Amino acid sequence: MNDIVGFFNLIYEIGPQLLQGTGVTLELTAICITSGFIIGLALALGRVYGNIIIYAISTTYVELIRGTPLLVQLFIIYYGLPDVGILLQPLLAAGIALGLNTSAYQAEYFRGAIQSVSAGQMTAARSIGMSKVGAIKSIILPQALRIAIPSWSNELIYMLKYTSLAFTVGAPELMAKAKIIAARNFRYLEVFIIVALIYIVIVTLFTKVLDIIEERVKIPGLEGGR
Repeated sequence: MNDIVGFFNLIYEIGPQLLQGTGVTLELTAICITSGFIIGLALALGRVYGNIIIYAISTTYVELIRGTPLLVQLFIIYYGLPDVGILLQPLLAAGIALGLNTSAYQAEYFRGAIQSVSAGQMTAARSIGMSKVGAIKSIILPQALRIAIPSWSNELIYMLKYTSLAFTVGAPELMAKAKIIAARNFRYLEVFIIVALIYIVIVTLFTKVLDIIEERVKIPGLEGGR
């Protein structure tokens, strides 16, 4: 009984600090997933519709990012760039690294979704006088983006959890706050259990919201793979 009371007292004591870190985590997630969406969509279009040069650049970028660990990318940006005169704040460095990383994975989700749309639709659009860009914008992308939602949803959840790596460069997110607190009170197990519970709550909420969005915008007869 005393242990349970002590645990809830600990939550009350460190809750405000962890909530502050949670706010940074959510902010970092939003920035990274948004920047990754924009870059990833451009990369996907480049790989599907670009000329040989654009295709080569896009493919090289995607394979380079996907072929190296996120932690290595983060360290290169935070610890490596100062060697060439570029010094970034921890939160900015983490945002750039995470944004670039997720953009490569989102690019593949979007590429697969675009290619799953029947090629005949592009042909039909061109046959009635639509430009290629117009057909992509008005016909292909609206379908592809909806098809990509299940896979993209997974990436959002992954990115939320990957922000925990930002503590390795000193970004004041949830894990960084937890580490500081645990180093002060030496209650590592309890502190990190609380952190795990916070992540579970956020992931559950995100999943429910994304499931609702997916259900409302899904195309009858077409389903993106999870």
